[in-house]
Amino acid sequence: MGLRICLVTPFSWSQPNEANDHVAGIADALRRCDHKVTVLAPSGRAADLLAGRRALARGELGDVVALGRAIPISRHSRLGVPVGVKANLALALQRGAFDVVHAIEPGLPSLSYLALLEAETLTAATFLSVDRLAYPTRRTQREKLLGRIDALLATSTEVAEVAAERFPGDYDLLPLGVDTARFAAGEKRKLIAVEVRVDAIAVARAVLRGLRGLVGWEVALVRTAPLATRPAIPLSVRDRVYVRSLVRLDARATLLAEAAILVPAAEGNARLRLEAMAAGCAIAAPAGVNEQPELAAAAVARLVEDEQFRRAEAEKNRAAAELQSFDRAAADLEEVYARIGGRRRGQRRGAEPLADREWIVADLHMHTSYSGDCSIPVADLLDHAEAEGLGAIAVTDHNVFAGALEAVELARTRSLIVIPGEEVKTDNQGEVIGLFLEHEIPRGMSFTDTVAAIREQGGLVYLPHPFDRMHAIPDPATLHRHLPEIDVFEVYNARLLFDGYNDEALRFASKYGLLAGAGSDAHVLPGVGTGALRLRRFEGPEEFLLALRTAEVLRRPKSLAYLQSLKWVAQARDKFAPAG
Repeated sequence: MGLRICLVTPFSWSQPNEANDHVAGIADALRRCDHKVTVLAPSGRAADLLAGRRALARGELGDVVALGRAIPISRHSRLGVPVGVKANLALALQRGAFDVVHAIEPGLPSLSYLALLEAETLTAATFLSVDRLAYPTRRTQREKLLGRIDALLATSTEVAEVAAERFPGDYDLLPLGVDTARFAAGEKRKLIAVEVRVDAIAVARAVLRGLRGLVGWEVALVRTAPLATRPAIPLSVRDRVYVRSLVRLDARATLLAEAAILVPAAEGNARLRLEAMAAGCAIAAPAGVNEQPELAAAAVARLVEDEQFRRAEAEKNRAAAELQSFDRAAADLEEVYARIGGRRRGQRRGAEPLADREWIVADLHMHTSYSGDCSIPVADLLDHAEAEGLGAIAVTDHNVFAGALEAVELARTRSLIVIPGEEVKTDNQGEVIGLFLEHEIPRGMSFTDTVAAIREQGGLVYLPHPFDRMHAIPDPATLHRHLPEIDVFEVYNARLLFDGYNDEALRFASKYGLLAGAGSDAHVLPGVGTGALRLRRFEGPEEFLLALRTAEVLRRPKSLAYLQSLKWVAQARDKFAPAG
């Protein structure tokens, strides 16, 4: 059964654009592989907008859905997507129930960027150009975006290297894509296509000068961007030179089928070069041509004079283009989608586990006087937890385990369940909580080694406040790499300054099917129970995980300023208390 795939482009679907050519090509190729693919895009065409509104209203998304007017974007744009377009995007993502949301050029302030933030499913991002990597400007925004992306792709090594400077990670190289059926070699004639760009005028002039000695050959000065400049045409060859606009796909296919040679601009349109290769053109692109434009004329002359060499180059180019086809790109994407699909945990079906057990309230994150920043005696913590109606608590002191051991011992005669734990500081990737531990884990190890140490003693890995950017947290790559080893993901921490961090954690846990945890992170008694779960009573780590499957997050916030002030007062009292 195929996937439901959403491709999001930031560029107007009603205007020719090389990025949209890539999107259209891979969409068609994926459909040939029995996937259902919907392209979301802006558009300036009234008919597209009307059809898009009707599709959203019916909830039946077709091949392409226009979400609103085209939005002018550039490297220096601010994110100014209209509210109505944002709403249409959110509705389309909801109605589409996609398995994968794949955004093109999310380094621009655009629909692509927003789609990755809004998506609640698996995501991928493709970068096509080094000129579209200026957004978002703040590092925290980029890290937030990275946390939402499951696969990073680029269409060349150069693009991947530049993109990795702003969006670090492991990049898959994806073919740029070419329709090898449309761009096929036709009946070649003595035609030289020369790509015209402002930064390649000298090269075009050199080829035109060399045309004087190429009897019977013609030159087409081709433009792939509207209003591109062109060089002056010498009078002696004016009858053998003409200008063509190749902005549109069909125009490129027609001309390249006839052209025997293409002279691309050194920094020109990569798609034009690839399409020319697929169409069986020989490519005249010697190194150093910008510094010595005459090299281009010499390369053209050699190809003209040696027909056997020209044909061999054309055949080699055609074979290379086959490896960059849209079908090859679709096959590569299927592998990427399958790989990231393994991150999501399957839905747990069947009868409710522990259905015969009573419901209790559990606070899974709190501290005692064994933590350097807390002054709550263990016995007082247990008394207060029971007074608050809690049925289970996890004692998770900072980098020390003695408080948890004392709590377990004191709770032996109580009905209160105490989970022995420890909140362990890693070297530079935030903190990890181990639950159901047997002995202390040292601080300062790598994230990987800390998780391994918890596992070695049969403990459970609980990730606290994973997106609290006010403190050290795991980077996106570390988080994604260790997804299979995370047993419980904290989706609500009552002490976070910004509740958006909790919302982000909830979205992340839902996306990957992670078991949700919640805790007060209490450092003073009034904070105990302000974040908790309602779940079935359990015994031991196995039943605890079963109970979490049907648990409900309880948010019981109190004034954070009030709780923090109590903590500071307690710390000051302990600091200045007389000795003895």
